[in-house]
Formats: sequence, C-alpha cells, structure tokens
Amino acid sequence: MDFIKKKTNIYTLLLFGLLFLVKIPAYAQTDTTTYHLTIRKEQVDKAGKKVMGMTVNGTIPGPTLKFKEGDYAVIYVKNEMDVETSVHWHGLLLPNFYDGVPYLTTPPIKPGETRKYEFPLKQSGTYWYHSHTMLQEQSGVYGSIVIEPRKKKLKYDKELVLVLSDWTNEKPINVLRTLKRGSEWYQIKKGTATPLNKVIARHALGAQLKFWKQRMDGADIADVYYPAFLVNGSQKQEYPNFKPGDRVRLRIINGSSSTSYWMTFGGKTPTLVSADGKNVVPVKRNKTFIAIAETYDFIVTIPKNGQIEFRATTDDGSGSTSAFLGKGPVLAAPDVPKPDKIGMMKKMAKMDMRMGAPAIKYRPKKDEPHKMEKNWGTQMDKSADKMKGNMSHDMKGSMKGMDMFAKYNYDYLKSPVKTTFPKDVPVRNILLNLTGNMHRYIWSMNGIPLSETDKIKIKKGEVTRITLNNLTMMSHPMHLHGHFFRVLNKNGDYSPLKHTVNVPPMKKITIEFYNQESGDWFFHCHILYHLTSGMARIFSYGTPRDPRLKGYPVKKLIHETNRYYTWGTAEMASNVTSLSLVSSNIRNQFNFDAEYGWNKNMEAEFTYERYLYDYFRVFAGVNMENTDRNSLDNIKTTAVAGIRWFTPYMFDLDLRVDNELRPRISIGRDVMLFPRLSVFGYYEYQLDFGAVNTLPPNKNVEGETVWNAGAEYMLSKNFSLVASYDNRYGAGGGLTLRF
Repeated sequence: MDFIKKKTNIYTLLLFGLLFLVKIPAYAQTDTTTYHLTIRKEQVDKAGKKVMGMTVNGTIPGPTLKFKEGDYAVIYVKNEMDVETSVHWHGLLLPNFYDGVPYLTTPPIKPGETRKYEFPLKQSGTYWYHSHTMLQEQSGVYGSIVIEPRKKKLKYDKELVLVLSDWTNEKPINVLRTLKRGSEWYQIKKGTATPLNKVIARHALGAQLKFWKQRMDGADIADVYYPAFLVNGSQKQEYPNFKPGDRVRLRIINGSSSTSYWMTFGGKTPTLVSADGKNVVPVKRNKTFIAIAETYDFIVTIPKNGQIEFRATTDDGSGSTSAFLGKGPVLAAPDVPKPDKIGMMKKMAKMDMRMGAPAIKYRPKKDEPHKMEKNWGTQMDKSADKMKGNMSHDMKGSMKGMDMFAKYNYDYLKSPVKTTFPKDVPVRNILLNLTGNMHRYIWSMNGIPLSETDKIKIKKGEVTRITLNNLTMMSHPMHLHGHFFRVLNKNGDYSPLKHTVNVPPMKKITIEFYNQESGDWFFHCHILYHLTSGMARIFSYGTPRDPRLKGYPVKKLIHETNRYYTWGTAEMASNVTSLSLVSSNIRNQFNFDAEYGWNKNMEAEFTYERYLYDYFRVFAGVNMENTDRNSLDNIKTTAVAGIRWFTPYMFDLDLRVDNELRPRISIGRDVMLFPRLSVFGYYEYQLDFGAVNTLPPNKNVEGETVWNAGAEYMLSKNFSLVASYDNRYGAGGGLTLRF
C-alpha cells in the first residue's frame, strides 16, 4: 500500500508539473503586449510647407505604446524606407541587445527588413522611443511610451500624453552642414543674434572684446532656427473633453532634437509628481525647465471657470507651443521673458573665468581631464574665493552673475525613498569636461570627440560617479542608456534618479550609478547635432560582444560622428568673380579657392590642411596665378606650405612659404555690425628675397601687397548682397551664393 501511495504521489506531481509546463505559454501570452510599427518616408506639413518627413505608422509623433509593469513587450519594427533605421527605447531597462543603438548594441534595420524587439518591463512611468540613426529623429521618428504601475499610487481621473518637438522644413543634414560652416543665419533668422550695434547700445563693448579674446562671439543658447514647435505633432492642440473637476495626469516628453523649454500652466499651480519615469515627492511648480529627452508628469485640476493653457516656451525665447485642456475662457499660462544674451555677456565678462576650452586636442590619446578643469574650469571658484572678503558693489554684482544659471538646478526633485548605495561598494570617480567649438561645430568631452577616444571601462559591482563639468556656453542634456543614475542635489540620500540630466553652461553636476548590467552602453548629449558632431562616449563592462552583431562593427557608429561635410560659396560681382569649396571632417580639410577679376587677374589655390588642435592647423598645396596683369598667357604654379591660426579676437592668420622661398602673411576678419549686415577685411603681404627669382636691379627684396574690404547683407540663408573694394580689381558689387 505504501508503494502504491508513493507511486500515486509521483504521478500526481508529474501531472501537476505537466500542467504547469502547459500553462507557461498561455500565461506568457496573457501578459505579452505586442505592437507593430512601420517607419516610412511621407510628405508632411508641420510648418506651412509640404516636405518629406519620416513617419511611424503614418503619424508624427508615432503612436503611444501602452504597457503594464511586469508585461513582456514584443515590438515589431518594419523599415519601408530606402535607408537604414533603428529604434532606441529611451529610459527603459532592457537587455543590451535590444537597446537599439545601431552597430553598438543592435543591428540596424535595413530597407525592407522587420526587427523584433522583446523584453520584460521592469518599471513603470513615462518614457519614449526614437531613431538612433544619424538625424532621423529630427525628421519624425519618435513616439511615447506609457507603463502603468502594478499598483496605482497617485490619485487622478484621466491622463494625457504631450510630446514636445521641434520641426524644420530643411533636410536635417543641410541643417548640420550650415552649422559646420559657421553660418550665423539661424541666429539672425530667429532674432537671437547679437550684432555690434546692439552690443554698443547696451554699453557691452568691453564684454564683447573679452568674449572675442577667448574666440567666442558671445553667449549662445540654441543653435538651430525652427519655423515651428510642436505638441503632439501640431503647433497648437485643444482637448475640450476634459470636464471641470477632472484631475488629469499630464505625461510630458521633450522629444525635440535641439530645443529645451520652460513649461508654464494657466489656472492653479500644478503638482509635479514624476521625473524621467520615477515618482518624486510631489511639489507645486508652475515654471519648470524640461531639457531635451527628459520627461515630467504633472497633475492638474480642470477649473470650472475656463480651460487651462499648457505652454512650452523655448529656452532662447524664439517660439512656443501650447495645449488647451477643458472648455470656456482661456486661462493663459504665464509668459516667460526672453533671455537677455547681451546681459549674460556683461555678467560673465565681470567673472574671472577662462572660456572657450578646445573641442579637439593636440594629443587626443593623452586624456587629462583634471588639467583641463584646472586651466579652464576653476576660475569661477577662484573668483568666489576672492570675493568672500571685502566686497565692492561691482564684486557683489559679479557674485550674483556667477549664479545666473542656478535656475537650471534640480533641487526641487526629491526621491520618496533613499537612493544611496551600500557604503562598502567601491566607487570610481570620472571627470568629463563638456567641450565644444561653435565655429567648426565640433562637440566633445575632455577635448576629445567620440572618434578619437576609447571605451570607458567599468566593472560590475562598483559605483561609477561622474562629474560633468560644462566648459561651454550651451546647456547639454546628457543621457545614459540602460541605467538610471542619481543626480546629486541638496536632498542628499534622497537625490532623484534620472536617465537624462541637463548640465547648464559653465556649471558642474555630479551623477552616479551602480554597475549591474553587461555589454556596451551609449552616453551622449541629446542635442542631436551635438551627438552627431562627437559629444558621446561608450561605457563598457568588457563582456563579450553579442554574436548577433557579427558584420556590424561599432566603427560605423563612430564614423557617423566624423563624416565629411562639403559646402561652397560663389560670388558674382562687377569687379571679381570667385568660388570657394570646402570639404571637412574633424581633423582634415580640403580647400579650393579661385577668383577672376574684370582686368583678367586670376588666382586659384588648392590646399589640404590638418587640424592639430581647435585653432591651429598645418597645410600644404598649390597656388596658380598669372604673372602679368591683364593677361592670362603666363600662369605661374607654385607649391605652398605653412600654418593657419584662428587667433584671439577671432582673426584668421595665414603664415606660409612657397617653393620659391617667398614668405607670406595674411590676416582676415569679419564682424556683424547690424542684423544681416557684416563688414569684412583682408590683408596680405608677400616678400621675395631673390633666393630663386631674379630681382630688379638695385633691389635686395621685393614686396607685394593685396588687400580688400567690403560689406555683406544677408538676404536669406543662401543669398547675400556684397560690395567691396580690392586693390587688384577695384570697387564693385554683386551677389553671393552659398551652397
């Protein structure tokens, strides 16, 4: 009997085990949420003009993907375009292979292919997705993600997702090309330029000279001109179905490529309840900064006396977008004053600090972040120390000026639970100085762009603590893939967890995270054009590469940040016709310049130059010019070599010698006097000591001078009126074409 009983128990266990195994697929299926996304090119009109964009399931932004915490997500992404694409699930904790960075963690989705992403959902909150291929995000490949918690902790009746974005009618690659060539057109177009007439009118010439001395035009806030800023794909949205008394959770996502905003609300002050998907201690706030790639959740109550305006105003004051909730008279959101860029320059000029840290170094493999911090980043601290004693009125003003970016702090965010790590966990400290060059539009960390650095190795079981020291005049929203980090603020043990942190100009922010993943993870500035110009790093656990990435080398991702960009200028004037072509990546540049005067004077030159660091390069090439004026019969070709230096006060200096041993110096500069109107000048002097050529009798040396000066009025991004005088060609005027 005992034997039979034991046998029966075994059969019973086997039966239950079999039933359990049978049930597993059904259980997984019940908790699996599946989406199908299709990315294609389509004509869209977001700013009064039909242009080619990229849609997700036919819309911009793409659909909201809704899940529940603990779900298993399965997402099929089909590429119906003629170029590669990708999707990154921003802020989600998932297996490295599905993170979506092409060539780093995930193969790209080739034309005609469908990629399956699948991962468990370990979190709840507001997140988003976007392409991580070149500049596709700017064209429309982005959308929202909402993950409901297992247990609802916040009280609200309804919810609404609001995705903020910026829109350009240009091809994004042309936007980047315009930035690379150093054009001021975008600042002129949106009214944020600071020409000399405005500087002088504000008694800020001294401040301007200090900026020029450090090779900077002035304070900059945002790079790109946008004809439209969008909320859920439109410049204005109305949601009249909300009723008085409704408590609405607004899930706000900044999916912009290059724009941060100040968020303000009409009606009663809303309650901020979540940041980057993580709940925070609720706090009443009406004016909140949202950097690119951040998400914030607010709870608002629809009033009885009207509709609430939610307004997002761009950080540089160049535009806004609004959503209206409810019915009745509009309860307008408070205005956000336009920033005073010249006032910022004056305040910063009073501070004893050195700006303009280089974006590329002479020896990029010699990473010396603390030396860079000492040379470029500590003068503000020194100034503060000097001012602690006897403080004059001016000193007090300077002290106040040093705090001008304090409004961007995160002290209002407090985690409801402690976020600290165990005290016995090893901590590795890393200093990353954020560096950039606006003239050549190169962005980097520690003066080293992504293409010139190695992976940052980290170990499991350690804490990585990063000090982000911004040595530029722009904010940088820094995003770490696959992790949440603590943003150290006044709340100490209760410092908030985030996946993206905004680092204000000339400020430091410290973040730290526990190393508990595997694989390689991207860390980068989320201003799309900064990322694509080199401001990125790869954190690596040193684990073996996923075999599914075979044939997809990471160098292709890195190459995206070091591509060649080509542009040109043609001038057709009554006295001279000229052509200039440039093709450049981070270190290398090819130049072709030619001019032909009405008097048949001709000169053409081709040079290759190598940037040794930001402001200094060596070059070599050939020069051709006619030896006799009014004649093209005799063309002399010479080899040339020398150095070019972008000097303090922003002069272009050229020192060279040719194969006839004739030294030459030239210097040039242009200055924006009024909006759209610039003046320029150029001076060149060449000496011939007779080392090769025969000089005229009784002459030991012969000199030749070339100079010109003029003015340019910008009609548009591509066209200008120009008037000039050249000592070879005389006076004239005409049209300049940029392409």
